[in-house]
Amino acid sequence: MLYLVGLGLSDEKDISVRGLEIVKSCSKVFLEAYTSKLLVDKSKLEEFYGCSVIEADRDMVEKNASLILEPALSTDIALLVVGDPFGATTHSDLFLRAHEMGVKVRVIHNVSILNAIGETGLELYKFGKTTSITFPEPSFKPQTCYDVLKLNKSVGFHTLCLLDIKADQGRFMTVNEGISYLLDIEKERGENIFTPDTICVGVARLGSSESLIVSGKASELLDYDFGKPLHSLIVPGNMHFMEEDMLNVFRI
Repeated sequence: MLYLVGLGLSDEKDISVRGLEIVKSCSKVFLEAYTSKLLVDKSKLEEFYGCSVIEADRDMVEKNASLILEPALSTDIALLVVGDPFGATTHSDLFLRAHEMGVKVRVIHNVSILNAIGETGLELYKFGKTTSITFPEPSFKPQTCYDVLKLNKSVGFHTLCLLDIKADQGRFMTVNEGISYLLDIEKERGENIFTPDTICVGVARLGSSESLIVSGKASELLDYDFGKPLHSLIVPGNMHFMEEDMLNVFRI
């Protein structure tokens, strides 16, 4: 059996009771360590869970998944996932490969950024398509995030922008970098989709005791210090007065 166990967003104690019971019963425990990041070191997990935790990088999960799946044919294996197991398409791919191999899979859900953003006061059912803002490369500067924002804005939906993570390099995009990226695209395209006056919400370390939510114009948030990772950026669409009142609580 392969167990996909959601860890939540903060630390070793965010795991569910059921998830902890499963982890303690498994013969091997892997930690998917590249689509997101907990706010504590792996050693904290090992101490709290009472077992060794093997870091599974992108190559292991995407290219050498047999290292995880083959043992699961005959024993119980857990793959720990920050947030919820299906917050990333990587884990859907792993699920399908397990199915092809005849490995049974059980999913233990947990909170993810996709529902934790409700803490901002923006109504979850009014969010449109989620997008990602990636670190630009010399020959690669995608504008998909701008296009998604344009689409959501056209129907009044809120937009959640997930900010790039390169865990193996220790690089985590900040709210400031995300805003700067969108402003650069706006300068190039001039479609009045994301300007210095656009209202934004920057969130950091959501779900932890050090969580931070700040709202304001893009120009105001551009130089704000959001502190340690992980960060996300939200661009609200049409808001109910109660949503506006909530964002005013977090106004810069």
